[in-house]
Amino acid sequence: MMPWLLSALGLVILLLAGDALVKGAVNLSLRVGIPALIVSLTVVAFGTSAPELLISVNAVLDNKPGLALGNVVGSNTANILLVLGIPAILSVLHTSGCSCSKSYLQMLAATVLFILLAFRGTFDWIAALILLAALVLMLTDAFRDTLAHRRDAAIAPLSDADRIEDVEGADPSMPWWQIMTFLVLGLVGLPLGADILVDNASIIAERYGVSEAVIGLTLVAVGTSLPELATTVMAALRKQADVALGNVIGSNMFNLLGIIGVAALVGNIPVDPQFLRFDLWVMLGTALLIIPFVFFKFDINRFWGIVLTFTYVAYVSFILI
Repeated sequence: MMPWLLSALGLVILLLAGDALVKGAVNLSLRVGIPALIVSLTVVAFGTSAPELLISVNAVLDNKPGLALGNVVGSNTANILLVLGIPAILSVLHTSGCSCSKSYLQMLAATVLFILLAFRGTFDWIAALILLAALVLMLTDAFRDTLAHRRDAAIAPLSDADRIEDVEGADPSMPWWQIMTFLVLGLVGLPLGADILVDNASIIAERYGVSEAVIGLTLVAVGTSLPELATTVMAALRKQADVALGNVIGSNMFNLLGIIGVAALVGNIPVDPQFLRFDLWVMLGTALLIIPFVFFKFDINRFWGIVLTFTYVAYVSFILI
């Protein structure tokens, strides 16, 4: 019973930490004049990707590189289908106010770059440097957008309808120490909860004789995507669609460019032919699925939430079979 109890404990920590991180990130953006979307693409995205980073690096050090690659590919697939699907079932994600088309195109570019490098057969130090260089370029672009937003805000203040204070859950009077406390609790609690959950869930899975490849693409991928799920659920309930969508887009970019980039510097990551034949294309296909929500501003309602979630269940079932 102990692994089950510890898995439940990890899930509770994840949910509480996800709520804390969203509160801290939204109010940080309010205090320094940065849009919630930019914060979700950086602070929230990096914080929720911490479990993937820790697990992938440890997998390479433990001579289990397949687990590292499966973790990232599986997590990116789960991020779109599961992390956007489940929150949409609970509360409609109104994307009409989200301006994340540029970030989405960057995520698609990162996905294509990742697949092209995968066809080299191995993620080595050369591929690692290319991925990390792309990450630096994207972060630099996000920083420039932030500076431009602050200049525009200084020249032409936002109307009441557009001010971030109007975002549910934002507190203009929240002191700095409380904002930083929320951020620290979120950034520390998310990887801690995921670590507890994944470790004990892996013990449970091994009792059923599940292979390393399946664990990487399914159990570990879902486990390390739970921070994104927790954060997105809280953002959906708070009607913060920009945080929810930006979190998924930013996390996927960081998974591909940052996590494999760092892990490949630690050691070579061979690419299993199965990834080239199937899993990488599933990851790309799921990324293309959200085009209507990004460019045509379709709300991610309960129907789409069910479709996305069911698609992920079908994908996992296919892998297990």
